[in-house]
Amino acid sequence: MHITTKALVLRAVDYKETDKILTLFTQERGKLSASARGCRKKGSAIAAGCQLLAWSEMVLYDYQGRWAVKEAATERLFQGVRDDIGRLALGCYFAEVAELLAVEGLPSAELLSLTLNGLHALDKMPDKPLPLVKAAFEWKAMALAGYEPLIDSGTVHGEGVSLPLSDSALAALDHILHGDPRRLFSFRLEGEDLRRLADGAEDYLCTQLERGFSTLDYYKNLQMG
Repeated sequence: MHITTKALVLRAVDYKETDKILTLFTQERGKLSASARGCRKKGSAIAAGCQLLAWSEMVLYDYQGRWAVKEAATERLFQGVRDDIGRLALGCYFAEVAELLAVEGLPSAELLSLTLNGLHALDKMPDKPLPLVKAAFEWKAMALAGYEPLIDSGTVHGEGVSLPLSDSALAALDHILHGDPRRLFSFRLEGEDLRRLADGAEDYLCTQLERGFSTLDYYKNLQMG
């Protein structure tokens, strides 16, 4: 059995001498695992498409009861993300969040689009502050996962979180939650307003999901360095 699908590599783990085990976010089948046999060999035709954060068209086949990569034609490598350690760390955090929220075998077009748009912003929008891109991704991801916050009298509420925000920060949050998803990052926010929206987004996400993220810790350590 073969399937052809576009897929984003959310995780890539070295396996044996020349293989990788990939966690893919596919258009048709949501999250799935696949082995990439021989992709670490020199000259492998599938090597580029099996990199972490690569967006590729893949041909997958059933190999001993699990998916394996037969072909991988790379469409985007988000090179601007790979060339900057801070952007790469943030992109890996987006992938880790998406991996947690995506469901095995269940398509999630909005979450996949959000993840790709987040990587695009990191890749092609150098004028956008990283805290703005990160906050927009986090708030929108939570809304898509069923954790959209309640807003009352200038305060954002969620399980275990109560966050007062300025009018400009609330307007930005409304844009993130309810605006055109294709224009998710097309807002301006600076200074203390951006800091509170960004800090609140991170706190809200980690509180609702009741966990931390190693990629987030690494990103934050880089920002402090």
